[in-house]
Amino acid sequence: MQAEARLLSRVLRVGLALAVLGQIAWSFRPEPSNAQADLEVEGRALYEANCSTCHALDASGTVNGPSLQDVGPASVDFMLRTGRMPLANPNDQPQRSEPKFTPDQIDALIAYVASIAPGGEPIPTVDASAGDLALGAQVFLNNCAGCHGAGASGDSVGGGQIAPSLYPADATEIGEAVRVGPGVMPRFGPETIDQQELDSLAAYLLWLRDNGNEGGLQLGRVGAVAEGLVAVVVGLGILVLVLRLTGAKR
Repeated sequence: MQAEARLLSRVLRVGLALAVLGQIAWSFRPEPSNAQADLEVEGRALYEANCSTCHALDASGTVNGPSLQDVGPASVDFMLRTGRMPLANPNDQPQRSEPKFTPDQIDALIAYVASIAPGGEPIPTVDASAGDLALGAQVFLNNCAGCHGAGASGDSVGGGQIAPSLYPADATEIGEAVRVGPGVMPRFGPETIDQQELDSLAAYLLWLRDNGNEGGLQLGRVGAVAEGLVAVVVGLGILVLVLRLTGAKR
């Protein structure tokens, strides 16, 4: 009996010591800042009013919208800052429009969604000034031109889906789209498009957007084949017109 009593006493002492140590460790846990807490409170109100109908209160998704679990801040930021969300009709294809929320409200929504659906891709840092135009052009031609067109002006990809023009996108939006693959677009991780290539892609697309067509008439940068066809048709049409007018005078 004495041995059992000593064993029980020892177990109780060890348990008490573990409880004390646990309490001490808990007291040193990182506490969220007041600013972060306020941001999440604002985000919760915005989420419940504008997002929960389709994505559910716990971000698990409904028949009208996908789960937000593991989507990550990059995807949430991209959809909100480009005005693709929220949708009036869940059956519509998300298209770029004016953002429905201010930048501060978007930050609040990102913070709240991250608190109830952690994980996923973070918002990438993209530095177009560190990019190389020649490399960016090559990355674009290899990975993007097939859907977005040779001049990044957008094109149909079939099934009623449209690859949009890339001219309105800023560097962060370009990086987010590459990393998360919105809609039917594939996602490209660092193993496919690394940071230098991502910076260069952003630099090339921003250059393409900001530089005009010094060689002549803007044809939407639809590509050499289509532009050549237009040139041939227009050129031949003018030639035929001139010949008819010249022949009529004789």
